[in-house]
Parts: sequence; C-alpha cells; structure tokens
Amino acid sequence: MNVLVIGAGGREHTLCWKLKQSSKCGRLYAAPGNAGTASCATNLSIKVNDFEGIKKAVIEHEIKLVVVGPEEPLVNGIHDFFLEDPELASVGIIGPEKAAATLEGSKAFAKEFMIRHQIPTAAYAEFTAGTVSDGERYLELSKPPYVLKADGLAAGKGVLILEDLEEAKAELRRMLLEKKFGNASSKVVIEEFLSGIELSCFVLTDGKSYLTLPMAKDYKRIGEGDTGLNTGGMGAISPVPFVTAAFKEKIDKEIVKPTVEGLQKDGMPYKGFIFIGLIKVGDDAKVIEYNVRLGDPETEVVIPRLKSDLLSLFIAVHEERLGEFILDVEPQTAATVMAVSGGYPEAYQNGKTILGLNENEMIFHAGTLDSGSEIVTNGGRVLAATSFGEDFKAAVERSYLTLEKISFEGMYYRKDIGFDL
Repeated sequence: MNVLVIGAGGREHTLCWKLKQSSKCGRLYAAPGNAGTASCATNLSIKVNDFEGIKKAVIEHEIKLVVVGPEEPLVNGIHDFFLEDPELASVGIIGPEKAAATLEGSKAFAKEFMIRHQIPTAAYAEFTAGTVSDGERYLELSKPPYVLKADGLAAGKGVLILEDLEEAKAELRRMLLEKKFGNASSKVVIEEFLSGIELSCFVLTDGKSYLTLPMAKDYKRIGEGDTGLNTGGMGAISPVPFVTAAFKEKIDKEIVKPTVEGLQKDGMPYKGFIFIGLIKVGDDAKVIEYNVRLGDPETEVVIPRLKSDLLSLFIAVHEERLGEFILDVEPQTAATVMAVSGGYPEAYQNGKTILGLNENEMIFHAGTLDSGSEIVTNGGRVLAATSFGEDFKAAVERSYLTLEKISFEGMYYRKDIGFDL
C-alpha cells in the first residue's frame, strides 16, 4: 500500500520512520517533508493546504492512505475534500472531518462540547469585541492568574497567563479590538486557572471503537525549571511516572470514553487521533484542551514505544475495525530532547550546517533541509533526540549523550527534562 504523510516536522518524520517498518508499506511519501523524512520516504514539494496539489499526487502515485500530521489542513476540511471527490473518496484519511476538527479549531466549541458531555474542565466564559466590557468585569470577579485564550488557531501562541488584573484587561482589549492574534482572537475564552501537573493523553479512534496510546508529558517552556517563553515543546517523556493504573482508569471513564461517545452523539464522524491535554489536580484529571492530531514532541516518544504495526493500525481505523486490535507497547521509558535554534522562540536564523548526525540513533528532524551538500537548520525546533531507558532518568541521559555529538551554530537544548518527576 502506498502511503502519504502530510507535514514537515518531527511528528511527521517519526510517523514516516515507523510506517516504513511495516511489511504492508509500499512506496512512502511526505509532503512537504524535511531532510529526515527524505531518509525513509520520498518528499513531495506540496504545501499542507494545497488540496488540489495533494489530490494530483495521490492519483499520480496511487496512494491509498493519507496521514494528516498538522491541524491546519484538518480544520480547513481536507478529509471532507477527499470524501466529496469521486476520484478520492475510497482513499483512507487519518484525521477527522472538518466539523469534528473544530474541537481544535475553536476553544469555545471545545468548551461547549465538554460541558454538554459532562467532561471535567476549568470554568470559563467567552467574549467578543462587542462584549469586551463584560470580559473586563468577568476578570475583575476572577482570581489571578488570569488565563486568556484566543478562540482559533494561533500556532501555539494564543494563550496568555497573567498575574496582573490591569495587564489582563489590556491584553483582552488587544486580542479582541486590535486582533493581536488575527482572526484567531475575534473571540476570546477567559478560563479558570488550574494548578497541577500537565500530561498528554493520545487516543486513536475509528469513530466507533478507540485505543488509548501511551501517555506522555512534555515540556513547553524555553528555560530550565519551566521558565521563560512558551515553545512548541522542548522535550517529552513516556510513560508518565505518576499515572497509576487507577488514575489511567479514571481518565478513561471520565474523559476518554465520554469524548468518543460525545462525538458519536453529536453526529461527528472521527477517524484519527484525539490528543487530550490534561492537568492532574489532586487526584482528579481535567481537560485543558483538545487537539485533533498527534502532539509534537510527544509523538517522538509515543510512536517509538508502539510495538504494533502502525500501518495495520491505520488500515483498521479506515476500515472501522479498530475494536479487533490489541495494542502492543514497549514497557521501557522513552525520552526525547529537542535541540532548537539560537533565539527561538523569538527571532532566529535558518541555514546553519548540522554536524554529527548518526543514522544509528533515533534522531527525528523537526526543522531541517537537505541543501544538496549538507543538512541545514530550517526552523526554530530543529532535531529531537529520542532514547529508551529503564526509567526516565536513564532515557533522558542517553538523549543528552546523543545531542552532545551533534552541533550547529546557536544550538540550544534544555538539560533538565524530567526535573519535576
């Protein structure tokens, strides 16, 4: 079976790396891919939202399954595009249809979904430019820290957590009246701040049955000790040491099952991944957010832990027989550490030569480009080094040893992944 993976990051390289191991995988393609995907797939120079270009490639290369990595094409309706085209309707798509993808496309929609299906989450209210004064009054009645979320997709930058009331009011005005995050902040959700420890739960569903994949914990802040600006993710660990069997069962009963059943009740077909961002508050779990695809860099620890054939899993999703599948998971801990460009997550330079890459180690490319004579940096997050160990400390240590052999100008990585465990 010929397969296409859409996207260009570490998540997509990891998916290609795993899919290539399947005996069922024929020709494998990535669009647009990166220097890492080029080692296990054929890169196609097609942008993720170029649906017509993707259609042409699917027909030309006789592709039977498409795995959608990033959220934007899903929110823009790529699955619906395939279903509505007679030439594409039989092609399998891993990723939900547009209506269900609104779980990530709109924070307000996701909140309404959770309330409707009694899924535990933080208290909230939503505001628009016309109700900005109501939003300010809501902030006055709330306790700090104040959590402001742009309703739409804002490339991971649309969430503000502020201690000062006047600053929170000013930011609310900037978001709603000055369009600080463009159309993404035409509506803003103000949310109760939850204090606890975060984790990521990954679910794969065919719309009827579901499997819960290994859980992970990622590290978003640029600085050690979880300080500084938010990033796309600086590292991750799986499994999560504090997730006991009882806590996992609670998450399944109170969150995962009601989410999948809620999608069914609301008439929203869903074939693909549901990423549930959770926070552990005391002995309880609450949902912070939904994503409608795998997270990154969590993919770089979750997918390597799957002993099961990933392509067989995806075929079962397409054919709606996921209920027959038993997941086989590596018991060892996986840890990934992200090497980023100097200056990230603010201004940084591309085109820096990467030295010391070793094909025998699990190094997933997040932002790289093959310039012909060498591999160079092509993004803020550049490489993810993943390793296995008996526990998270051993796994993290091995990832650091891998990164010590690699260099590029301005390279930075956190040296405290797992510090809070």
